[in-house]
Amino acid sequence: MSAIRKEREDPVTRPPITRRAPSGEVPIWDAPPRGPVVASGGMVAAAHPAVSLAGARVLADGGNAVDAALAMAAMCWMTLPGQCGVGGDAFALVRWPDGTVVSFGGSGFGPDGGTPGFYRDRGLTAIPLGGPLAVAVPGAVAALAALHAAGATRGLEELWRPAVAAAERGTPCTARTRDDIAEHRHALARDPGAAAVFLPGGRTPRVGARLVQPELAGTLRRLAVDPADLYAGELAERAVAALADAGAPFSGGEWTSCGRALTGPSITGRYGGLTVHQTPMPTPGWMVLQQAALCDGVLAELPWLSAEAVSRSAGAAATAFADRLAYCASDDDRWRALLTPESLAVRRATLAGQGPPAVKRSPVPVEGDTTSVVAVDGSGTAVSLIHSLAFTFGARITVPGTGVVLNNRLGRGAYLLDGHPNEVAPRRRPLHTLNAWLVTDDGGRLRHIGNTPGGDGQVQWNTQLISHLIDHGADPARAVAAPRFTVFPGSDADVLGREPELRCESRLGAETLARLRGLGHQVRVQGPWAAGGSALVVSIDQESGALLGAADPRQDGVALGV
Repeated sequence: MSAIRKEREDPVTRPPITRRAPSGEVPIWDAPPRGPVVASGGMVAAAHPAVSLAGARVLADGGNAVDAALAMAAMCWMTLPGQCGVGGDAFALVRWPDGTVVSFGGSGFGPDGGTPGFYRDRGLTAIPLGGPLAVAVPGAVAALAALHAAGATRGLEELWRPAVAAAERGTPCTARTRDDIAEHRHALARDPGAAAVFLPGGRTPRVGARLVQPELAGTLRRLAVDPADLYAGELAERAVAALADAGAPFSGGEWTSCGRALTGPSITGRYGGLTVHQTPMPTPGWMVLQQAALCDGVLAELPWLSAEAVSRSAGAAATAFADRLAYCASDDDRWRALLTPESLAVRRATLAGQGPPAVKRSPVPVEGDTTSVVAVDGSGTAVSLIHSLAFTFGARITVPGTGVVLNNRLGRGAYLLDGHPNEVAPRRRPLHTLNAWLVTDDGGRLRHIGNTPGGDGQVQWNTQLISHLIDHGADPARAVAAPRFTVFPGSDADVLGREPELRCESRLGAETLARLRGLGHQVRVQGPWAAGGSALVVSIDQESGALLGAADPRQDGVALGV
């Protein structure tokens, strides 16, 4: 019996995870302070306790996982306002009881007048990261409406009622939200709608102060009755008029065209004898499948999170980012050629034959904010949903009178590079960082489901989670708490050209970090829990059928079972 499986059976002792090193058994990180949550009827996980509670209540009341995810998504808009909102995007993977896996996507176009020449005529060399020119049509509401139509058992008015009530009475400000507001105070203060909610009395709110959002409550009531109002109704007219008045060349036609969600089958790959499902374009789900293919059969044979294992994973991530930058756009299928056996064989040979170049370190941080939920019910329906405003508070502007904070996905995701596949263009969705995953066996049975926020960290950390679970038999608590490492830069528009570095949490251990430097990595050491992200995982125990779930200790989330 492996040491990991023994620890799972004896959670009281839970010794530090160890690996075999030349000098003997060397601890590399402490076990998480508690094991996974265990349940039989259903499970939810989110990055805020009130969000998890909203989903658990729906399941306990007889709703299914789709119902729970929809209620949780709306509660996220109240409790994590810097990370997501009505004005953002959303993607979800759903496994139905018959084993079918379907993707739901909501992201939008930039303005119809947003040609490359429009921005260059204004002296710009990149799409702005804030303000009206950074905004793309929000897709979250379209995705949630499609998900609701496909599998919910309760109406949106019922499912969103707790979120509406939270908006009206006010949601207690968390330390995370206070810090987000303090960091972006000056930008929020310039927008009357944002300032009224997030800077009451002109001051950064203290932890525990209630953030009241009456205008957003009214918007949610309206959208629960008619989600299409955001795309072809009065809400759409307000948004387009406000943006056009501020100088963004929206016509209104691009808003109407984004009212239909992107739905279809998941994209899949193999790892450890199982099937990994991912969200398709415009998400980077294919990058997780590529990294998994480049690491399959390799990481399982290496000591868990050894320098050699980390180096291989980092090389696979760097390869995926290079391929994304060179080849990919949201409106073509060139990514498929990157997953062919021939292409993967070339890249595996390259990874096996050389290490990364040693380069100077860049101190510039990368910003990315997102949040997510997971819900699984007793019937076998499972949902992984992730949504975002792109950066914290998105473009940091609101639609007047609605409480809706708008995203900055166009500024973050589209390039102003002549002839590039991802060059900004009307009716071309900017490439995304959001993605969701789940794992099934050859019989279509659910094995694992999860996600993690974190900009370009997502595709890397999700691959790491999948390896922890499959290669090393980690339970969800161990998987989400394991030391994290991140290749920087990825391929977001605002970090192109930055010098590479490998950011590693210090819990990897001094020996491993020194060995990574010896392998040619420019290592930047982060605090023990400072990598970012807020991973969520729910797994199925194959012997008992029990659900095991965990939320990342790096944030405030919890998993709850029913």
